[in-house]
Amino acid sequence: MGRHSRKSPGPTRGDTGAAAGAAVERGTGRRGRDPATPPPRDGHGPSGDAPQVRGGHPEQHEPGGGWGTGPQQRPGPAGPAGQEVFRAGQAALARQRAAERAAAGRRPAEPETGGDAPLIPGPRREFLEAFDTTPSRPAPPLPPEETDRTSAEADGPADGRTEGDGRRTRGGKGRAFTGIAAAAVTTVLAVVVAGQVARDSDGPADGPRPAGTDRQNSEDASRSVDRTTPQVKQQEVKTLSYAQKMATAFPLAPDLRASGAFEAVQGLAKAPGTGHRYRYRIDVEKGLGLDSGLFAEAVQKTLNDDRSWAHNGAMTFERISSGEPDFVITLASPGTTAVWCAKSGLDTTEDNVSCDSAATDRVMINAYRWAQGAATFGPDKMLTYRQMLINHEVGHRLGHNHVSCRTPGALAPVMQQQTKTLDLDGVKCRPNPWVYPGS
Repeated sequence: MGRHSRKSPGPTRGDTGAAAGAAVERGTGRRGRDPATPPPRDGHGPSGDAPQVRGGHPEQHEPGGGWGTGPQQRPGPAGPAGQEVFRAGQAALARQRAAERAAAGRRPAEPETGGDAPLIPGPRREFLEAFDTTPSRPAPPLPPEETDRTSAEADGPADGRTEGDGRRTRGGKGRAFTGIAAAAVTTVLAVVVAGQVARDSDGPADGPRPAGTDRQNSEDASRSVDRTTPQVKQQEVKTLSYAQKMATAFPLAPDLRASGAFEAVQGLAKAPGTGHRYRYRIDVEKGLGLDSGLFAEAVQKTLNDDRSWAHNGAMTFERISSGEPDFVITLASPGTTAVWCAKSGLDTTEDNVSCDSAATDRVMINAYRWAQGAATFGPDKMLTYRQMLINHEVGHRLGHNHVSCRTPGALAPVMQQQTKTLDLDGVKCRPNPWVYPGS
């Protein structure tokens, strides 16, 4: 580095006198000063009298702190003899410091350079030792290029010494800055850890939680404790009455042919009357998808109604599921109904009607008619059509044949083929489900 802060080449550390031709005061160890030169301020002379410093830059010393207080005086007693004594004392002090460093595990200090030059006081020792730490193991020596780079970045050693090739040694001030940086990093880590602990103890933070966060905690945090869960109003399932079910049409294809296998409706429905008792069983073809319980209930109620064949106690009907019945009332698909009716020489495919298969024990009720009704009754008379369908086919089993309506506008006889027509030979009658409708 050049001495760009000096106006002219200054004296070396070995110079103890004034410039040539100037008067020298003997025995004081101080250089003479030209009377025209103004007196020094704050212990420092003009640029020609400035002490040699690190890097060639004048150091700006402030009162107090690690650099001492007040004007700096040149060390050592006055005179040449005093200089020798002072240097001997400094060498002894350096050896003592080196021994202390060796005992403490530190690297020994570098030997003094410029033996004849007075020493420039550096920072107070206690200021530097506050940041000195004993290394766990000695650092390996740096290569020359790394040493140059490290020396250029650091402020230099605390005592201002340099090696013979001009490179600076890594002194106490560099370690001081290292200690300060380590302390700052430790403080930042302590703040971060303390904040994390506080956040974990206080509950979930405002930011997004990590992927591993417990699900239960996330749900608790997302809803208020005082907020009540909205109650879903359960819709009451309205139970249809027997009459309502009997008045409802059910979906079923007119050309359906189901499994052909039958299943008896279980249970016993005792005969309510005192007349001749007919015991019957109800079979329903598997795969229809119709309510077999509703069908069984309708048969029992219809046959034992006083307007039906049980009028005036002439007979009574009892449903069984085991034992030998008098006949079997069978609810079957149109295809299966046609098969069983054909066994008695009857063709039900033309109008998709029901029959009493007299050659067998089955009274066949076409499931399509039971589910969909007939145009002669219309959709608003499903209940009465189903009652007519039961009474008409059981009437055939009881020995009754077809009868036609004779009076226009009158109720059609129950044994008339009301599924096909209510207008027979120009006489139009009204639909009727009962054997004795006026009773």
